[in-house]
Amino acid sequence: MADDLLAGSGAQGNEYNAASIEVLEGLEPVRKRPGMYIGGTDERALHHMVAEILDNSMDEAVAGHANRIEVELHEDYSVTVRDNGRGIPVDPHPKFPDKSALEVILCTLHAGGKFSNKAYSTSGGLNGVGSSVVNALSDLMRVEVARNRELYVQSFSRGVPQGPVQKVGAAPNRKGTSVTFHPDAEIFGSLKLKPARLFKMVRSKAYLFSGVEIRWKTAIDDGETPAEATFKFPGGLADYLADVMKDTQTYADKPFAGKVSFEEKFNVPGSVEWAINWSAMRDGFILSYTNTVPTPEGGTHEAGFWAAVLKGVKTYGERVNNRKAKDITREDLLTGGCALLSIFIREPSFVGQTKDRLSTEEAAKWVELAVRDHFDNWLAADPKSAREILDFLVLRAEERLRRRQEKETQRKSATKRLRLPGKLTDCSAKIRDNTELFLVEGDSAGGSAKGARSRETQAILPLRGKVLNVMGAAAGKLNQNQELSDICEALGVQMGAKFNTEDLRYQRIIIMTDADVDGAHIASLLMTFFFTQMRPLIEKGHLFLACPPLYRLTQGANRLYVADDAEKEYWLQKGLGGRGKIDVQRFKGLGEMDAKDLKETTMDPKTRKLIRVTINDDEPGETSDLVERLMGKKPELRFQYIQENARFVEELDV
Repeated sequence: MADDLLAGSGAQGNEYNAASIEVLEGLEPVRKRPGMYIGGTDERALHHMVAEILDNSMDEAVAGHANRIEVELHEDYSVTVRDNGRGIPVDPHPKFPDKSALEVILCTLHAGGKFSNKAYSTSGGLNGVGSSVVNALSDLMRVEVARNRELYVQSFSRGVPQGPVQKVGAAPNRKGTSVTFHPDAEIFGSLKLKPARLFKMVRSKAYLFSGVEIRWKTAIDDGETPAEATFKFPGGLADYLADVMKDTQTYADKPFAGKVSFEEKFNVPGSVEWAINWSAMRDGFILSYTNTVPTPEGGTHEAGFWAAVLKGVKTYGERVNNRKAKDITREDLLTGGCALLSIFIREPSFVGQTKDRLSTEEAAKWVELAVRDHFDNWLAADPKSAREILDFLVLRAEERLRRRQEKETQRKSATKRLRLPGKLTDCSAKIRDNTELFLVEGDSAGGSAKGARSRETQAILPLRGKVLNVMGAAAGKLNQNQELSDICEALGVQMGAKFNTEDLRYQRIIIMTDADVDGAHIASLLMTFFFTQMRPLIEKGHLFLACPPLYRLTQGANRLYVADDAEKEYWLQKGLGGRGKIDVQRFKGLGEMDAKDLKETTMDPKTRKLIRVTINDDEPGETSDLVERLMGKKPELRFQYIQENARFVEELDV
């Protein structure tokens, strides 16, 4: 196992001593574990590299030091991001006098100008890792700085300076920073930056700050993306929403849109901007941002926004004597509600380095209080639109309540009407809302899960071994497979064209397998089954992966659960804050975990982490192609994929 491999890596055979401890210096940790810094080595992570550099230029613009940004995609798939801001400092760094501040920023993790509030009031980059991570994962990076009427240049490769910063001449009519980088094929393989995806990213950034002009240029012709474009949107998010919904009939002629300064209202730096309208012609959505960084998983700012809108709608309903308005929930607001939300705050807290979810608690209160008064005034000023929106939301609430009553009746009589699998331990809730079905491997894991679950909302279905690989399997074989039949019976649904999400007996289906290779294989087989036979279940956000820990570390009274070997080694070196030796327990499977451990780490909604399974909306066919390559009947496609991606495998746990 992993511990055995580590113990056997010492200089003297099996001797475990100081020489056994590997210390990664500089930017080596980034290249060793890129997933810890940019979320992986897939297409999303590749494009996130561009976002990290673009966010730095956006921070300069938001701070009032730049008003123009240029983004250019070159023929070799390298990218240049230029701004006319202050320029990265190039003078010697006080702590490292033999290095320029430029080199320190690009070659040192957690080095930057955004830890204090001196250089930036608000910023998208917080941890000082963005530029240095991009540098580490690029085989070429060239930085030009025009500062104090002089031009400076420094080049890097895989995080290593190719020489000191050099002054190359005068730049009397130029200022700012230009960063050109080429993603390293050793990290990203054959993946290439896509013009259409970058174009969409650049345009959205321009909408988020009305004071900036962004110029786009690409040398790659994909047949759909303009070669050149200039974006400047004085109307901000209102312009953005108008563009998104230009062919959609809406209930209000003009969206509810506005911007409020937190400085004026709460005496704290920052602001919130929003735009929302409702339509019966399309599904609702919300796109939220913090300091111009997308937060696809939402967070506290979204919670505050919806709280303000919900309270405003209910208050308006009372004012016009519509008693049914009290039944409207946030879920109803999202049905047909198309919203954009952007906040700028100082030192925001995110979940993870890729900043997918905002966790700053104060943001919920600031946003709610800032939006609420404006929403009340907007409804009062346009009574025709307000009544139409209210009627629409009441109708949605009535439909939701009717479905809930139907589901309650179904669940009450489920054991009479359905032949539920014998190994299913069902929950006691009478309605589907907030219920969960955990699919676990084996009776041992099922026993631990039963002891850890909430009896009211969490059900457990143990599976026997690896389920059938459904790719290419005949329909008759699928229907005869006991494991797949048990899953369908537990969910209350049928496979293929007969599947209907309204028949689901649970709100969330959670795949909970061991944190090892076999567990990952079982999870992939289950995801393939749901993707091919129940795809709407994934599209509507019902499928999740549990995240059980691999280790439990204990030092005195301090206890910590960690997900992998890299995290374990980090805490072994850092310590847990207690005294004495750190005790390491490796969980070989869920069945070995105490119910208390399993509940705290993996099943309790208050402390667990779930991964929502999604389908790539940008490239609809890409997911299907990948599933076919990995899970299909053609071994040559699978072998080709392994050959292309084998370089990414750093360590095997056998």
